[in-house]
Amino acid sequence: MIRMSKLLKWSRRAFIGISTVGVGGALVVGVAIRPGDRRDLVTKDVSEDDEHLLNLWVKIGEDDQVTAIVPHSEMGQGAQTALAQLLAEEMDADWTKISVIEAPATDEYANWALIKGFVGGMSGSDLTEMPSFIVPSADGLFLTLAKTMGMQITGGSASIATTGMYGMRVAGAAAREMLTKAAAAQWGISEKGITVSNGQVIHSANGQKKLFGQLAKDASQFIPSRSPKLKESSEFSIVGKDIPRLDIPSKVDGTAQFGIDASVPGLKYAAVKAAPVFGAKLDSVDEKKDHDIKGIEAIVKLDNAVAVVADSYWVAQKYLDQLSISWSETANSSVSSDRLYEQFSTDIDTAISSKQLESDIEEGDAAQAISQSKEIIEAVYKVPFLAHACMEPMNATVSINEEGCQIWTGTQNPLGLRNDVAKALELEPHQVKVNQHFMGGGFGRRAFTDFAVQAALIAKQVKQPIKVIWSRPEDIQHDLYRPAVVSKFRASLDDTGDLISWENTYHEKHEPAEAPVIPYKVPHKSIKYAKSPTHVPFGYWRSVDHSQHGFFTEGFLDEVISAAGKDAYLYRRELLSHLPRYQRVLDLAAEKSLWSSKVREGQGRGISIQHSFGSLVAQVVEVHYEDKKIYVDKVTVAVDVGLAVSPDGVAAQMESGIIYGLSAALYGEIWIENGAVKQSNYDDYPVVRMSDAPVIETHIINSGQQWGGAGEPSTPGIAPALAGAIYQATGTRIRELPISKYDFEYKQAETEEII
Repeated sequence: MIRMSKLLKWSRRAFIGISTVGVGGALVVGVAIRPGDRRDLVTKDVSEDDEHLLNLWVKIGEDDQVTAIVPHSEMGQGAQTALAQLLAEEMDADWTKISVIEAPATDEYANWALIKGFVGGMSGSDLTEMPSFIVPSADGLFLTLAKTMGMQITGGSASIATTGMYGMRVAGAAAREMLTKAAAAQWGISEKGITVSNGQVIHSANGQKKLFGQLAKDASQFIPSRSPKLKESSEFSIVGKDIPRLDIPSKVDGTAQFGIDASVPGLKYAAVKAAPVFGAKLDSVDEKKDHDIKGIEAIVKLDNAVAVVADSYWVAQKYLDQLSISWSETANSSVSSDRLYEQFSTDIDTAISSKQLESDIEEGDAAQAISQSKEIIEAVYKVPFLAHACMEPMNATVSINEEGCQIWTGTQNPLGLRNDVAKALELEPHQVKVNQHFMGGGFGRRAFTDFAVQAALIAKQVKQPIKVIWSRPEDIQHDLYRPAVVSKFRASLDDTGDLISWENTYHEKHEPAEAPVIPYKVPHKSIKYAKSPTHVPFGYWRSVDHSQHGFFTEGFLDEVISAAGKDAYLYRRELLSHLPRYQRVLDLAAEKSLWSSKVREGQGRGISIQHSFGSLVAQVVEVHYEDKKIYVDKVTVAVDVGLAVSPDGVAAQMESGIIYGLSAALYGEIWIENGAVKQSNYDDYPVVRMSDAPVIETHIINSGQQWGGAGEPSTPGIAPALAGAIYQATGTRIRELPISKYDFEYKQAETEEII
């Protein structure tokens, strides 16, 4: 960790700390890791003869077009447009001449800015204020780490706060300086008399002007600064504006290319079926040689799967469905979700009694405070496994020849995918080329590379180009899942109703590490976890551990507040008196939702607040109960991301995250039966449809605090706010998801106000 004071004062000691990090067992020191000017290493990958790289992130064509080279994937979140906004802002470019390409999956485009941003975030520091003498070595270190890790991932709501801040902004400002130098040299004047505006470099004294394209070639001869002067937010003219997304037109007119659209000459199609029980192996396949299905090319046997290759996908799938396949028995072939929930609860209790718990936070003495209290609140919460259920199922097109391998797919992790495929095929990484496409949903699923590796192994056996498409059942039954979790709570109140102790024990610890930690001011806190492994593969699911702990902690807090006889909003506000930023977000959500107004019989409101991925989100959910069914009517959102680069984009991501989280809260459940996933399609793993979607109203606060993300932070808070609203509407306390499990019978909650 970089050592720095709260005043962000850098020292040579801090520099030594950052530049002596072990990478792969080696000590990386000082100028040896400086990245230097690497444009000549990437030129052929990203530019044409009439285009000029000013640095790795931006090129300018002689036709005056400016292209942002973005190391992040586009899966509907709009990050590429927002990143281009940051680049254009610092360049003072003409937005109408901005376009985006995704950075290639090569080592030189390993995303060091992402790592730099995470280091800054973990240390609570703005690394743009790092002294210029440190920057080259620090950036070289981050690049070395990024190459070693194959780091080119899109996830964690990190694109804007990391690559945007340390990649795009710096690249844009450096390009602006280079254009200014080129103009000064052409005019034979000092740079001080030159301004840049809307894609033009201007000599303010005599009015001479040059377009970017006229200066690009000369500008590219200068070495880009790694510490250019960045704008103050008050100077922004493009950032903070609602600008139409660059990816939308092609998605509207149908020309957008997703992974599943890829096509190459001589292409064959493969349908696959993997072992239903995770960890089982393929035993045998009855190939049914007497079939009358035409167009079958091959049957490919993998370690844990069977693939049928044919002239079309549907022919391959039809034949695959007729095959008799036997799989090995495993110790998990009789496992069920019921049995796993019992295991989780037992393992937690055993770890408590044997004092084998790991600690997240320990403040005061929660156990003693609870033992001495007259009013103790206890509850057990649980959530099921969840699949990602992307609209576009997993797919990859692969062609292998004597020179290497090409892949066409949509991935959140192009460089990691390249490296994993190379390893599986026993090739050098540079022999694998990834052709990136749009994704019809990612949510963390496409950060993994299993489907592409599988496609490459099939292509290697059949020795011709193959497009592998997973069927919807295959996609849902062979996902990498958000874990099922049990979480146990105890809390106590003093005689005045103040919360004095909070005790939480759960299992299944992943990231972010802080997800279970509550922000509320409580004298005694104890948050611990046990280990309880399963055979069900874990995957990053939108908002990761925040998705379950947001429901757990905010849901249980509602129970505590109810026991205290207090208002859910005002009590939270009181517990956040030490965090005024939280209070402002909470206040705005309460104000805009008309929280203080009364509700009618059968209606309810619930509220939550969550800090995740650097952003604060408060939500108020309004529901009504009718004919034994819950209807979600409206969600009011207040969000503070520090600075909304694209306000419309932030609002869209709030809506997206809420719908995704609402689908999980209402319906989402992956059930394990006989060791395998029972669900197979949207009929038994439903999602919120347009007809059921609530009105969502988003209100943005630009607090000027450190930038956060927008893609994931609205997902954790929707379930607890919904649960609170249901309790007020029906008197039913929701401690287990999905809500579709419950048979609601109306009874007025004690705290409900009726008009």
